[in-house]
Amino acid sequence: MRWKYSLAAAMIVLLAGAEFLAAEPPAEGRWLPIAELTDEFEGDTLDGAKWHDRNPTWKGRQPGWFSPDNVTVSDGKLQLTARAENLADPAPGYHTFTTAAVKSKAKVLYGYFEIKCKPMDSRASSAFWFYAQDPGKEKTAWWTEIDMFEIGGGSPAHERKVHMNVHVFVTPDEGKRHWSKPRAWTAPFRLADDFHVYSLLWTKEQLTFYVDGQARYTLANTHWHQPLHMNFDSETMPDWFGLPKKENLPSTFSIEYVRSWKKQ
Repeated sequence: MRWKYSLAAAMIVLLAGAEFLAAEPPAEGRWLPIAELTDEFEGDTLDGAKWHDRNPTWKGRQPGWFSPDNVTVSDGKLQLTARAENLADPAPGYHTFTTAAVKSKAKVLYGYFEIKCKPMDSRASSAFWFYAQDPGKEKTAWWTEIDMFEIGGGSPAHERKVHMNVHVFVTPDEGKRHWSKPRAWTAPFRLADDFHVYSLLWTKEQLTFYVDGQARYTLANTHWHQPLHMNFDSETMPDWFGLPKKENLPSTFSIEYVRSWKKQ
C-alpha cells in the first residue's frame, strides 16, 4: 500500500508488523509542498524534469563509478543499485564496481524533507544529502553540505548506525576551511532489513535530523544558508565502510518516496 501524506497530523504507519511514527512538518506555521523536490516514484521511469540520473559534476567515489544504468524506477520505488562489474572504458581510477546517483535539478534553501527508504545490504553506502559548490569569486564562493544520512547497511559495526553530518568547505566570510560536525545514532534494529522514515528540518536557526519521527541530532545553523541540491546516492567507501564484497552484489537502496515542504 502506498501511503499518502497529510499536513494536519502525524500518522502511525504499520510496516512488517512494527509501528513507527511517520514524520511530517512541525505543527507550527503553514507548510507548502515543494513540487520539484517531491516524488512518489510511480510508473517506470525517473522524472527527468526533476532529477538527473547521475551526478553531472562527479563520476563517483573511486573505485565505484556512478552508472545511470543502476538508476531505475519500479514497484513504486526509486531503486539505486551497486554492482560488481568492470566497464569497457572507465575513467582512470574507476574499476570493479558501479554505483548510482540521483541529483535534483532544483536547489532549495530551508524546509522540511523526508524519505521513506530501505538502505542496501552492502558495504556500498546508501545516502540522502544536500550540497552545492558555487565557485563565484573569492568573496562570493560557497560550498556547503548537509548529510541527512550515510549508511553502510552491510558493513560490520555500521549495520545499525545512522551517520549524520554537516560540512563547510568554502564560505565568503571564512574562505577555504573544511570542517564538519558528525554524529552517529545507533538504531535498535538493523537498518537494511526494513523501510524507515528519515527526515531533516532545516531552518535559518537550526537543523534537526529525525528517524521515524524522533529527533536524533540537532545543531545550530551557523553556516548552512546556501541553496543546495538534493541527492540520493550509493558510493564505494573503502576507507570507511570497506569495499563491497562481490558476493553481496548486486544490492539496492530502495526509496518509496521523497516529500518536501517549505514554510509559507
